[in-house]
Amino acid sequence: MIVPRTRSLVLHTISYVGLPLLGLLAYDILVVVAYRMGYLQWAAFEQIPLSLFGSVIGVILAFRNTSSYARWWEARTLWGSIVNNSRSWGRLVTTTMRTGPQNNAGFAEQQNKLVYLQIAWVHALRQHLRKLDPLADITNVLPENEIAALKGQNNVPAAIQQKQSLLLRESLDNGWIDMAQWHAMNQSLDDLVDAQGGAERIKNTPMPRQYDYLPQLCAQMFCFLLPLTMVSSLGWFTPLGSTLVGFIFLTLDKIGRDLEDPFDNTIHDIPLTSITRIIEINLRQMLGEKDVPQPTQPVDDILW
Repeated sequence: MIVPRTRSLVLHTISYVGLPLLGLLAYDILVVVAYRMGYLQWAAFEQIPLSLFGSVIGVILAFRNTSSYARWWEARTLWGSIVNNSRSWGRLVTTTMRTGPQNNAGFAEQQNKLVYLQIAWVHALRQHLRKLDPLADITNVLPENEIAALKGQNNVPAAIQQKQSLLLRESLDNGWIDMAQWHAMNQSLDDLVDAQGGAERIKNTPMPRQYDYLPQLCAQMFCFLLPLTMVSSLGWFTPLGSTLVGFIFLTLDKIGRDLEDPFDNTIHDIPLTSITRIIEINLRQMLGEKDVPQPTQPVDDILW
């Protein structure tokens, strides 16, 4: 996710569509030169209702961008619920589980396992959604035997939750939680499963290709016709007017395409690395640990 400072905002905006904008500027200059030399006198299309055409394209781009942003914001909302439910899980594990004098063997280890499995789950889910190795970032969270058991799983986050559920049932059998506490903790796991399913739905259901092709084609057609309708009236100032207007349409088109996949591991994603690091810090501190990782900081105005 881009988190630019004020002074670099203009640079980020211009570089956002740098190459297409330079191509449009070069095309505008070429049209003006050709017109001045008499080669494009027939192509001065002042009669084309380009303003009406631009209004229609603007509506199409706005509709597509609204749909793309809705996907991006839903992804952020789902990960917000993952943050909340992960904290609830850590709180329930560390405050509601109780042991007596006769059944305390392995109790502290069980608490640590349940919390560390949640840390592993959020890291594995982040990698899973980004189509990266889900085991890469949990080798320092889980022991080697559990990492080996996860190898070959098609859905590592789901396998981790299965392990959490089994440990939760084991805690119930050992008397460390009662049935009401089991229900509350199991509900937290259910909520996390729902959030994972929602994120996977966004990842595995791309925007319809018509939503991509049609706005992009219309924006390019508009930019192609724009200098031809301006050149007879603006002359040498045509590149200025055409490029500025074209910049708006090209930018709107690119924004929609960048936001439609919030888990694409690009600078336009929601900051999953930062979110999962915050969850890890919170859960480790709930266990009373002092040596915890530092929050992720932006690198070159990019928060991953």
